[in-house]
Amino acid sequence: MYDLLIKNGTVIDGTGGCRRRLDVAVQDSVIVKVDADIREEAINTIDAAQLIIAPGFIDVHTHDDRLLLSSPDMAPKVSQGVTTVIGGNCGVSLAPLKGIDPPPPMNLLGKQEWYRFGSVKEYREELQTAGMAINCVMLVGHSTLRAGVMHRLSKTAVEAEIDRMKTIMVDALEDGCSGLSTGLAYSTASSASTSEVISLAKELGGASSSGGIYVSHIRDEGDFLIESVDEALEIGIQADVPVVISHHKSTGAANWGKTRRTLEMINRAKKSQTVHFDVYPYIASSTVLLTQFIESADKVKVTWSEPFPEMGGKLLHKICEEWACDLESAVARLQPAGAIYFEIDEQEMRHLLKQPGTMIGSDGLPHDKFPHPRLWGTFPRVIGYYARELKLFSVEQAVHQMTGLTASVFGLEGRGVIRQGNYADLVIFDENQILDLADFDNPVQPSAGIHSVIVNGELVWRNGASLGARPGKWLQRGSL
Repeated sequence: MYDLLIKNGTVIDGTGGCRRRLDVAVQDSVIVKVDADIREEAINTIDAAQLIIAPGFIDVHTHDDRLLLSSPDMAPKVSQGVTTVIGGNCGVSLAPLKGIDPPPPMNLLGKQEWYRFGSVKEYREELQTAGMAINCVMLVGHSTLRAGVMHRLSKTAVEAEIDRMKTIMVDALEDGCSGLSTGLAYSTASSASTSEVISLAKELGGASSSGGIYVSHIRDEGDFLIESVDEALEIGIQADVPVVISHHKSTGAANWGKTRRTLEMINRAKKSQTVHFDVYPYIASSTVLLTQFIESADKVKVTWSEPFPEMGGKLLHKICEEWACDLESAVARLQPAGAIYFEIDEQEMRHLLKQPGTMIGSDGLPHDKFPHPRLWGTFPRVIGYYARELKLFSVEQAVHQMTGLTASVFGLEGRGVIRQGNYADLVIFDENQILDLADFDNPVQPSAGIHSVIVNGELVWRNGASLGARPGKWLQRGSL
């Protein structure tokens, strides 16, 4: 008798291949049978008639390090069909760092009381003890390493500091991290030289499947986008490591169209190195409130402000009018704060989305008072809006880009594809109903059309509600 049997559904298996009418049987945490008509009995049976059975979505770019601890039901992600998140992005990881007041953008994960893990092992053990609804993969953050070693972040690290960061990073990899992330656009790392990053990336263990991966929020996504992509590629070549360019885009109208050139660069580079990128399906970015990012945006919406929490959700120019002050003064008064920046061209974003090698990441900021809607809506938006409504690509391609592709890039063995012997991370959804409901005015909204979500063989979400299960596992590149 199976633990779970999903009957009468249409399987989109995550490979990009054609859909098929199949049943899926689960025993313990594993898919044990995929067949046209499974007759054996099961403890639990789900009738998936008129529904799609797909691998659970893998959110390739998150800042969920703290959310996994503070909200282990992971509702923003589970509610949209996500079964695995990759955290520690943009150079910011909650561990290993202890006892400092985190500067922006590290404060996106919380204040000093959350930076309380002297090692990744301590963080991992607390997660595993508390339990979590979904799986996680963690990167170690370059800014986190710098903050733990350097007294002044506004300078290039000297050899002794780099050696200390190497030691801490190698320990983090041994404790279960899957790679190194950078956020070279931020003040915590913008002074780092390319050679500093190469020195660290060389410790990832090379381009083998068991080695770590280099994931970068590159140095600039506007005027110097071309040069910044070139730097990321050079780091990959010199360190002999796979590269992922995070939330790839060009920001500011003056730079729109530049990703046509960067796509050429990436495709050319693929002949001699491993390189990928991810995208989120929105025309606005979101991070801490910084003057340097405001200049390229058509408009800016404040997502949180510590001294003025009531300003969350308001447009920055309206706040300036209300306070009768200029923009620079308003930004200073609001600090520390976060913001949404409307600075991306819709047509260019669509061109990036439809590339067969594009992975999907939400880049959601779960601790913002008024978050970007991508936190709750990214994956249903790709399927419901861009695939179903706009027909930019097939649902099969969309599912592949959110499952099998990402699992392959990050070396997540037994994940991302519906296949006998693989882990039972699954989402069941209504292809005609799935759609993001979160928007820029009402960002905290579960998506429509998600019927059930299964993680390691256990139901964690059904019919719009968490079921309280905590079957999530810590996953690592290159291992089961």
